[in-house]
Formats: sequence, structure tokens, C-alpha cells
Amino acid sequence: FFAHHKMTGGHGTNTMLNDGFQFKLGPPDSGFSLFLADRTKKVHFIRHAEGHHNVETAKTGTNKCLWRGDKPARDHPLWDARLTPNGIQQAKDLRAYLATRPSGGRSFTAFDLVVVSPLIRTLETALHIFGRPRTPGLPAFMDPGLAPKGSVERKMQSEMRVPAPRILVREECRERWGEYVCDGRRPIREIIKEFPGFDFSEVAFDEDMFYEDERESDEHCYDRSVAFLEWLNKRPEKCIAVVTHSSFLRHLFGQFGDTLASDDKASLQRLAGNCELRSVVMCSHGSKESQAIRRMVPTKRDSTVSNINFSAPPGKRIKN
Repeated sequence: FFAHHKMTGGHGTNTMLNDGFQFKLGPPDSGFSLFLADRTKKVHFIRHAEGHHNVETAKTGTNKCLWRGDKPARDHPLWDARLTPNGIQQAKDLRAYLATRPSGGRSFTAFDLVVVSPLIRTLETALHIFGRPRTPGLPAFMDPGLAPKGSVERKMQSEMRVPAPRILVREECRERWGEYVCDGRRPIREIIKEFPGFDFSEVAFDEDMFYEDERESDEHCYDRSVAFLEWLNKRPEKCIAVVTHSSFLRHLFGQFGDTLASDDKASLQRLAGNCELRSVVMCSHGSKESQAIRRMVPTKRDSTVSNINFSAPPGKRIKN
């Protein structure tokens, strides 16, 4: 069950205190839900900030500028598109907002874990929102992080220690791949140099083994997004941020919300804006706890990241 509840009074739990969430109690036909607290996680989904591809598609009014033409996809100027200066500012603005957003009895929002797509625009977004990550393998109690500047906790005589979150890169939450060059990624050996402290240890392939001329099917993206939730559910952390993409979120959220009020359903399922924060409560039913985590399997078709594949669908190759 995936639900987004607005705070309307009543008795919350310590797990959700001051976070805009609470458990609602009642019989099945009451319009409320009862969750076991130890099966819940707060997940804060963040769409990447504005990228150069967003600007180009808005300027031209079409996605054709994202087709690779007759050249290898990685040679396109919008391949694995970066953030614009405006996008960087959007991310910094969200960082400032989180520094004053009450959560968990504190005057700011802190995260146990940040999960991020391996595309450049999501990595850059995470860097500008969360700053320095905790060194992979370093225990939280050894991290030198402090509460945000200007916070009540920072002004206390004994400054509150707030460890930086671990930032873990996962391929499963990348954008729906294929067709558009912005949705391919650079080799990890190149990316990792730009993001010291980010944990790439769970990315299985150096090169992009998934990008191709054909768009990933809706069915596959739906299934991949649920598999990502299954993985997320097995994490020990309780407050998690996920920096991802609009189409991935659309495929994820579109599968949930049928039991919500119409306003809440519309709020959950609408297209996410650049650098938008959408916070939900994820609750496991416990029915898949014993199942193994599903792994992403590369496509068997030819990649066009570095080679020209002339079997591209009609209209997807643009003559110079």
C-alpha cells in the first residue's frame, strides 16, 4: 500500500511526528487506514532540477531535438544532459527549504539515506541539495556533520551532530530509457570522478547497457518501479530521499492511489515539476519480505550509445 495522507488532526505516531503524516484508524469502510509502524518508511521523491534538455524541448516545442540522428547517441550535445544554472539554483533553493522544514521533532529535515539515479542531472541535483555525502563505510556516529546553519539545534550550547546521509547510486530508479539521448548515461568510470563520496558500488555495469533507440516499454518501466520499491522496502533506513525522474515517477505513482480521495490521488499522480519534492509513506504488507530482490537485466538488442544501428524505428533517425 502506498498512501499520501494530509494532516487533519487526531493522534499521530512518533514515527510521523511533525512530518505532515499520520496513521488513520478505523474499520475498512471508514476511509481510514491502519499501518504497523515498523513496516513503514517515509520516502521523499525528488525530480531532478532543470536540465539543458528541458530548456531545448521547451524552446522547440517538441522532443525531436532529443533524437540522436545518424550519429552515435553519446556524440549528441544533450546526451546525459546536465543541469542548467537555473537548475542548480533550484536545487540550492530546495536545500534551503529542507533546512527549515520541521521533521521528526527537529526544525529541519534530515535523511538516513539518499538514493539517486546514475544520470548526470540527478547526481548534480543530489549534490546541490544534500552537499557532502557520508563517506561510504563510515559509521554515522563518526561523521562530523552538524545541524543546518541558523537552526535552533545549531545555536544550542552543545551543537547537535547530524551525520551527512549516505548517497547511494542505483540504476533501478533511472529515467525510462531509449529514444531520447538525454536518458542515456556516461560510463561510471567518468562519472565517479565528479562525485567523490557518492557510493557507486551497487551499479553493475560501467557502460550504459540499457539505452537503445526504442523506448523502454511502459510495462517494463511499471515493473521496474515496483521492483525498486521492493528493494527500498528491504533497506534498514526509515527516512529516505530518492532523486529520480518525471517519467519514472509517473510510472510508479500511476499504479497507486485508487483508494485515496480524488484530490490526493491527483496530487500523487500528476507530473512532477523540476526539483519538486513529493513525500509519501510507504507501507509493506509483508507479503514479499522473503522474496529475493529482482535484478535489472540488460537488453539483448544492439546499443546505439557508441555505434550506429540502422535498424532504428522509422522517423527516429534524422538526416543531416
